[in-house]
Amino acid sequence: MELRELLIGLIIVWLAAKLAGEGMQRLGQTAVLGELLAGVLIGPGVLGLVHESEILRALAEIGVVILLFEIGLESNLDELLQAGLQSGVVALVGILCPFLLGFGVTAWWGRPILVAIFVGATLTATSVGITARVLSDLGRLQEPAARVILGAAVLDDILGLVILAVVTGLVQTGAVSLATAGFILAKALAFLLIAIVLGIRYAPTLLRWVGQMKARGSLIVYAVLFCVLLAAVAERVGLAAIIGAFAAGLILTKTERRAHIEAQIKPVSDLFVPVFFVAIGMKVEPAALNPFAPDGSLTL
Repeated sequence: MELRELLIGLIIVWLAAKLAGEGMQRLGQTAVLGELLAGVLIGPGVLGLVHESEILRALAEIGVVILLFEIGLESNLDELLQAGLQSGVVALVGILCPFLLGFGVTAWWGRPILVAIFVGATLTATSVGITARVLSDLGRLQEPAARVILGAAVLDDILGLVILAVVTGLVQTGAVSLATAGFILAKALAFLLIAIVLGIRYAPTLLRWVGQMKARGSLIVYAVLFCVLLAAVAERVGLAAIIGAFAAGLILTKTERRAHIEAQIKPVSDLFVPVFFVAIGMKVEPAALNPFAPDGSLTL
């Protein structure tokens, strides 16, 4: 991709995101809805002004990592833990209901059992990024219900990996591997526990060291570095990078420099996060959703 093409694409993405977000907020909706619709409009499925590229996809991934880091900074770890049981129940219901509904309807249509399981598993997928952004846009991250929803969204993301492993094993071997599913779940919980415990123990020391530096921007650079490090470790152990970024934010909420980091991360978030939601909208092809199109078959 040429630099000129990338720069023009970013101009269109940022302009469309901000104009659509402003319009939605004036209508009493969240800005994220406008960003998603802007992506649909400027993407290949409608106007074709911007096409997805490796660089744009990378910027979008950075955006969602920054978003979950910022949400973690704005959250309270103790309150999230207190809502743990409620979040667990909500997460389980949020997975079981879509799975059973998708499985039941697909089987009722006469599809094979394996296809019904695949459809049910697909419907369990959620987006912790969108959940967090909507709660943030509404200014309700500090409400008890928001903590339950956010905790459930994170658990949904972890349980989604377990379901994916089970379905993949079922397709490949024809059998369900409970050992694999249990290992993935244990690995995810172990990562969160170890990262948060060690982070809370050593993060204040790290930030005191950073506070002695004279170079401009040291605090925000090292804070983002910590976020990216945990995101990379999460990816390495088979989790989503956003889980690591969220954990990094939760850890830094326990430090005395939290307010400074939160204030400095917002401009970074304002630049990168809209790129993620616009990129999601660009993946939508409205023509494919037309059931009356000649080739609009929904067969599996």
